Formats: sequence, structure tokens, C-alpha cells
Amino acid sequence: MKKQESSLTGKFDDMKKVLVLGCSGSGKSTFSIKLHEKTGLPLYHLDNIWWKADRSHISREEFDERLSDLVGQDSWIIDGDYSRTYEKRIAACDTIFFLDYGQNVCMEGIAGRVGQDRPDMPWTEDTLDPELVELVKNYETDNKPVLRELFSKYPDKNLITFHTRKEAEKWITKELH
Repeated sequence: MKKQESSLTGKFDDMKKVLVLGCSGSGKSTFSIKLHEKTGLPLYHLDNIWWKADRSHISREEFDERLSDLVGQDSWIIDGDYSRTYEKRIAACDTIFFLDYGQNVCMEGIAGRVGQDRPDMPWTEDTLDPELVELVKNYETDNKPVLRELFSKYPDKNLITFHTRKEAEKWITKELH
């Protein structure tokens, strides 16, 4: 199995199709932006595809069509959890960064971005969304087991898991200089 758990070594030259996965508030977008800046790979935030500025969203069919177009490209970084599409994206990628942080870190992350302009969202949150809080609370039991199963199903993927923000920052600073 080609797998790197929290490794501080690894070649980014081999990365062409990259997923950044993790709970809401884990810092997927921040990490993805840094990775994009270092590698030059095109970056796509799934929230910017799904959501419209008026806080409505496109249809599932349109989202799936756009996602199919994205994963069919030669290179990309795709940032976003969107569990319904895990397998399609994992099957298409070569590298997965999994930001496997605890619930408290992610809760702090979602609370800290209220009122902040973000490049990964078409609006600025003015309050903490109760549905998002529930997603964070349930991530460990609802999403993580599904991801672990898919990681096992696709052992050829380069899986790099970080358990702390410090690990991720150290990797991206060291590895991509």
C-alpha cells in the first residue's frame, strides 16, 4: 500500500490530481491555497461550485456534471468534503491530503471564520450556522468511517494524513520549498 500517514517526506512532483479532505473548519481551503501557490496546480473549491452568492445552490445534476468535467482534467487540486462525491473524486485522484483534526479544532475553525471574507465561499458568514455545527459534531461517526473504507479500497493513492495544523504547516513549508 502506497500510504503516508503524517509523513514529512514525499514528492509533490508526482502530484497532478490532488484532493484535500477533512471536516468543516479543518482548514482545507487554507491548505489548498498554499498547495496551489507552491505547485501551480489549478485549484477548485467545491463550495464555490455548489453555492451561489444568494446562498442558494445549483442542482445536484449540474454539480455532478461540473465535478465530472473537473476530475476529467489533466491536473487539479479539489478542496471540499462533499461526502456524496467521495468515491468519484478518490477514484480519479493520485494524492489525498486528509486533515484529520479533532472536533474542537474544527469547531474553532468554523467559529473563527464568521465575519471573514473567504476565497472558497461566495458570501461571508455573519453567524455560526447550526447545520454546520452539527456536521462538525457528527463528522467522526458519519464521514470518517466512510473515508477510511475508501482509503482502503484505493490503496494505490498517495494518502498523506495530518493530525494537527502544525504538522500540515511543517509539511507544506518543508516539502514545497
